Amino acid sequence: MSTRRSPRRTLLASAAAVLTGAVLLTGCGSDDGDGGDGASGKEPGTRHLTDATGREVDVPSAPKKVVTLSEPTLDAALALGVEPVGATAGRGQKGVSTYLAGEAGAAQVVATVAEADMEKVAALRPDLILLDETTAVKTQVSKLESIAPTVVTAKLNEDWKKAFTATAGALNKESEAQKIISGFDADLAAAKKRLGGNAGASVSVVRWQNGAPSAVGRGVGHVGSTLSDLGLGRPEAQRGVGSGHSEPVSLEKLSAIDADWLVLGTLGDKADGEKAYAEAKKVPNFGRLKAERNGHVIVVQGSAWNSAGGPLAARIVLDDLTKALAS
Repeated sequence: MSTRRSPRRTLLASAAAVLTGAVLLTGCGSDDGDGGDGASGKEPGTRHLTDATGREVDVPSAPKKVVTLSEPTLDAALALGVEPVGATAGRGQKGVSTYLAGEAGAAQVVATVAEADMEKVAALRPDLILLDETTAVKTQVSKLESIAPTVVTAKLNEDWKKAFTATAGALNKESEAQKIISGFDADLAAAKKRLGGNAGASVSVVRWQNGAPSAVGRGVGHVGSTLSDLGLGRPEAQRGVGSGHSEPVSLEKLSAIDADWLVLGTLGDKADGEKAYAEAKKVPNFGRLKAERNGHVIVVQGSAWNSAGGPLAARIVLDDLTKALAS
């Protein structure tokens, strides 16, 4: 594990506010790594946590070799300056999510969102494994904990800030997480004041892949909550919490994705999004969408918008919306 001096996205903005609210993981005991804790039975240099599933886990106070087996935990670790030795592949990709490729460095891909390769995970000799319920790897926790202390940081559909705070708790970096969230909230509040005529506008978010759209970003994840906190609306079909990561939309019912603004991407980078947009414009009725008629289609780096993410993905979402709607 290594510590990066300057993350690609500037997240440690100065702010006096301190994050309040529930923290999913709580630590106790000595954090200095010296000596044991005979009263509690903890190993020397460990902290005692209760993870999101209620499991009691002793984790190292200063983990050296971290494996992240979900997209949000990888995002969170990188935002906190921790470069995992092992990581999960991005949704629909062979490597890590493209928006994280520059940050993840030499992290070895040892899992997909469907499952982890236990032999590869064990070969890395990690001292801490992190994941959450955005991945099916959650069913393999009993096997993972035989390799290293394993923490499930968040339940499915958890608020991204709470999930991030929980991951920070497992990494013993709560104060760093508080600064990141405070800086993000300050920038979001500033962007909201600059929306002008776009205040209260509706925004549709779709992944266009294999010739058709899917609605994404519902609920309180990094996309849904950012839109909501900016005071922006969603099409009726994109309100509330979704039944899955994405929901296919029939080409015969494109009106379901109509809105004042349309965010369009794939599971890859922005170049892939541009190709998908060119494809979408050839579909009958796409040209009738209000956003297309008004030149309000925003092509984005879809891996940050259309995957489960953390603070780095949220920052990209906020930056994209600020550039398009608050300029």
